[in-house]
Amino acid sequence: MNKSMIGWLAVTVLVAAGAGYAYVRQKPDAAAQASAAAAPATSGAAGSAGPPVSVTTVAVQKRDVEVMLEATGTVSALNSVDIRPQVAAVIQKVHIREGQFVTAGQLLFTLDARADEVNVAKAKAQLAKDQAALADAERQLARSKDLFAQNFISQSAVDTTQTLVDSQRAVVAASRAAIDAAQVGLSYSRLKAPSAGRAGAINVFAGSYVQPSSPPLVTITQLDPIAVSFTLPQRNLADALATMRGGGGKVMAVLPERGATLAGKLQFVDNVVDASSGTVRVKAEFANKEERLWPGAFVSVRLAIQTLKDASVIPQAVIIESPRGKVVYVVDAAMKASPRPVEVVHASGEHAAVTGVKPGERVVVEGRQNVRPGSTVVERSGGEGGAARGRPGGGGPAGSAPVAGTPSPGV
Repeated sequence: MNKSMIGWLAVTVLVAAGAGYAYVRQKPDAAAQASAAAAPATSGAAGSAGPPVSVTTVAVQKRDVEVMLEATGTVSALNSVDIRPQVAAVIQKVHIREGQFVTAGQLLFTLDARADEVNVAKAKAQLAKDQAALADAERQLARSKDLFAQNFISQSAVDTTQTLVDSQRAVVAASRAAIDAAQVGLSYSRLKAPSAGRAGAINVFAGSYVQPSSPPLVTITQLDPIAVSFTLPQRNLADALATMRGGGGKVMAVLPERGATLAGKLQFVDNVVDASSGTVRVKAEFANKEERLWPGAFVSVRLAIQTLKDASVIPQAVIIESPRGKVVYVVDAAMKASPRPVEVVHASGEHAAVTGVKPGERVVVEGRQNVRPGSTVVERSGGEGGAARGRPGGGGPAGSAPVAGTPSPGV
């Protein structure tokens, strides 16, 4: 084989190798381009055919909402009296039992009053003596006037007798006052209830020696009506005063052990703000016939200061905290969910009065974490809207729901 043949053969081999290399490089690029071209179509088809999200919804309610100030209060009696003796004596008899309800003026204790009884008797005897002396002086005055009429005595003699009568009348008046003073001392031996209420612990027994400096014999505490004292921030002072001028408004006391509530009225706003805490002391009065409030107990207090008329009310659980603020998912007639920004006007308990939604619109309660803007939703079986599944507007108020604050993706 000559050299020219060998050269042509080498050139042919090199050309074939280059073509094969180019073909291998070109095939994967074409496959990638075809895959990229098909990807959008496939993705779009999958998105449009995505399954609807199962949720429960609740209708926005329209009602009046009371704006409440909340505080912790202390139950206190409107009237509580410590019974103490005014004189030193021995307890003769105890007329009541511990825990007994007493009426105003009811006898509680009797003290040994023999010395006071003797003083009263002595004062009465002195009065009788002075009255007898007055009667004798009046007879002498009558005789003196007869003698003066017959010109047997002078006018000065009559005047002297008149002076004796006047002075004796003053003595009789003093004796009567002495009897009253002795009777006051005697009344100290009978301790009576100054007001109606419940008797506390009795600290003495018959035969106990007591004196004014001794501890109270018993405490009488009024339970019905009863008061609850609490404090409000200085910024709410104007609201409290306005409530007072309006007749006391409505104050709710929440009992911690049973969760029941009692309604009362605001009765007192203190005339000074505590400079150390920036609060003002207020007091509300409650009827307490069933004795559900007890002096010294702590209760939660809610004071109504304003009423929002025809407010849009939703459960707080439907509100989502997003980077752009508070939103809720509203479901339209086509069962499409869309985010709606809302502003909370007032929140209390499980519900909140908001702006941004209208009464009758339905908002997502459960399943909102799976909802995206524009998602198709379906009412969950057994949920609040189960009776009207697949269409908004069915169902009543929402029941329990997850705590608000779980953000949904895409909001």
